[in-house]
Amino acid sequence: MINLTMLGLIIGNTFINATPILFAGLGGMISEKSGVVNIGLEGMMAIGALIATTVAYYSGNPWLGLLCGGLSGMVLALIHAIVSITYAGDQTISGIAINYLGPGLALFLARIFFDGATQTSSVPSESKIPLLFKSALSNHPFLQNVFGQYATVYISLILVVLIYIFLYKTKWGLRLIAAGEHPKACETLNINVVRIRYLAVMFSGFMAGMGGASLSIAVVSAFSPTLVAGQGFIALVTVIFGKWTPHGVLLGSMFFGLAQSIAVYLGGTPIQIPSEFITMIPYIATLLILIFFGGRSIAPTADGKPYLTEDI
Repeated sequence: MINLTMLGLIIGNTFINATPILFAGLGGMISEKSGVVNIGLEGMMAIGALIATTVAYYSGNPWLGLLCGGLSGMVLALIHAIVSITYAGDQTISGIAINYLGPGLALFLARIFFDGATQTSSVPSESKIPLLFKSALSNHPFLQNVFGQYATVYISLILVVLIYIFLYKTKWGLRLIAAGEHPKACETLNINVVRIRYLAVMFSGFMAGMGGASLSIAVVSAFSPTLVAGQGFIALVTVIFGKWTPHGVLLGSMFFGLAQSIAVYLGGTPIQIPSEFITMIPYIATLLILIFFGGRSIAPTADGKPYLTEDI
């Protein structure tokens, strides 16, 4: 039976597990809103996780690690933008290439930075992203488990609000949406579609990199080749589930975070469930989401369609 403390732990773990997916999902949503599909989030998360760990380990500064993790994801996103926007290449193939390049490059760099090891050294606790409100709520276990979260959890939630305001309450956000719906009409109004798409794709890489960083220097204390484990692809599902809206991506991320939290809870109970099945729960949830909600979502009109200014 679940008591109040255990319920708080499940809710708290939901936030923790949802955060990397939320970062990447918000980035993927912005990219697709501009008209560029970015399925390379997985690779960008992997390189972000490695660089963030390396920087935090050697500098002792987790915030610098988080920033560098985001910037490393942005570098891979720039490659994707050049292929997809400047050269009008196939966005799916480019994203797949990024998903191979990111983990491979991360593994290569890990061997260089950590004396041939494929897994980095553990980041000291003082060099990790700090927990907020943990000590202040020590007398209230339920509240401590729910609100005593890593700072990255709160950053991701704040970004949901800021991105919502940007998209629907500012002229720049409306221009981004227009670039993904009708780029030719944008150009007739003297809106630079190429620049908007470049910035959107690079932002998606930065967010995915921070998603990977929130795994390696907050949830975990090190980078390993299996750390990301498909969460970039789950982030893509949250974009579809959330109907290309920031609040929808938040809801989808929380759903998958809850699925992972329940899997962890079931693994610690005496209930006789094969561990392999417990591990599959988040991915089964992904398939169910695509089955029941994928067909009802309508992507931006120009999403995934290459656009060249001379096509006007």
